[in-house]
Amino acid sequence: MQFLSDNAAAVHPQVWEALHRADCADTPYDTDALSRRLDAAFSDLFGREACALWVATGTAANCLALATLVPPHGALLCHREAHIEMDEGGAPGFYLHGAKLVLAPGEGAKLSPGTIRPVLDSIRNDVHQVQVHALSLTQASEYGRCYRPAELAAIAGLARERGLALHMDGARFGNAVAFLQCTPAEACGAVDALSFGCVKNGAMNAEAVVFFDPALADLARHRRKRAGHLQSKGRYLAAQVLALLEGDLWLANARAANAAAAEIAGGAADRLLHPVEANEVFLRCTAAERQALRARGFGFYDWGPDAARFVTAWDTRPDDARALARALAAL
Repeated sequence: MQFLSDNAAAVHPQVWEALHRADCADTPYDTDALSRRLDAAFSDLFGREACALWVATGTAANCLALATLVPPHGALLCHREAHIEMDEGGAPGFYLHGAKLVLAPGEGAKLSPGTIRPVLDSIRNDVHQVQVHALSLTQASEYGRCYRPAELAAIAGLARERGLALHMDGARFGNAVAFLQCTPAEACGAVDALSFGCVKNGAMNAEAVVFFDPALADLARHRRKRAGHLQSKGRYLAAQVLALLEGDLWLANARAANAAAAEIAGGAADRLLHPVEANEVFLRCTAAERQALRARGFGFYDWGPDAARFVTAWDTRPDDARALARALAAL
């Protein structure tokens, strides 16, 4: 009974079918028929002009997006527990050619104008200090917390006031939309670039970087090639992304994962460290209790000395989620 990560989930059958249909001759790189459909598909999804590029990993999606927004002499402000700070092995500094990450606090790994403003105000506007050029948000956050549309609007207002670009790491964007029960446009707000997560939500090895400015997308295409991410048979990546968008499969998958997490949370009682708003459950759990859970067949990650993280996915079996909820309640 696996709750290690949604990265460990299976590939959705409809994605496999799309890959099989794509397995025929077409033009290389991103000139094939499927890749050419991505811009229109994401424009329809968000209700405004969008340009989308496929890449193979979430790290590449984030870093290629950020490299279009931040010059090498600049800085990006993100949460101090953001994935780009904690879990991408220095890739942002590599892709951004040395640009700096400036860190801000925030409850639930979320930023707010109240936590962003003091950090920005502490930086002198002169050549001796690195200037922030963009903000990066994570939807849902590293602790599975979701930005409400009003929160996004407030941050976007601050970004406009300070002349900053806005990026969103949407590795679990579908889970956020499913929880918020709003439109995709409302869940991302006025961002300039969005890393639209697919691998965690049923794809095999495809993510999408969505730009809402064609000029940024044109720049990112050159950066993607230079970084070694322009795959010669890009139609296979485009096929996966389109399969998830078709019929809102991405949203149905996210709802299934969220429902399994809510089931687990129901058995956790006062152990919850964070409200469960997506597909991650963080619990107080001693070493002995974690050992007991593993002995019963549950896989998960430790999260510090007295905590555990459980992640559900589109293919989490309801019986497994119920079994874990019962096991937690019985501890």
